[in-house]
Amino acid sequence: MYEKTVPYYSHVGRRSIAPAVLMKMLLIGYLYGIKPERRLEEEVSLNLAYRWFCGIDLMDRVLDHSTFSQNRRRRFQEAGIFREIFNKIVLKCIDLGIVSGEIGVADGSFLPTDPGTAAMRQLRQSNAPL
Repeated sequence: MYEKTVPYYSHVGRRSIAPAVLMKMLLIGYLYGIKPERRLEEEVSLNLAYRWFCGIDLMDRVLDHSTFSQNRRRRFQEAGIFREIFNKIVLKCIDLGIVSGEIGVADGSFLPTDPGTAAMRQLRQSNAPL
């Protein structure tokens, strides 16, 4: 994941937010059913285990909820890398039995999913490492 996201770091201005932190926070939201990004921000801020998993120290600020939409819109809009990496992480979780893949969330809306659909089979067949 780290190598794939190197081109999306800016070399000017403020230091970029690591895409891995975004992915880890979104994975927490997916695994624990934390749908709204505002609530995800709050949960990660309060939960020490979530902070540890994301690599956020106690004295560091947690990513603001707007950071997710800004990164989707600005940094990763044209590159399918964000979705590609997240899908691979979720497929890995499905393979390990951590999640079922039966319900998905897009912009706060519940969407039924079928892990056997053509799209899921295609994702499973891509052998590119994270």
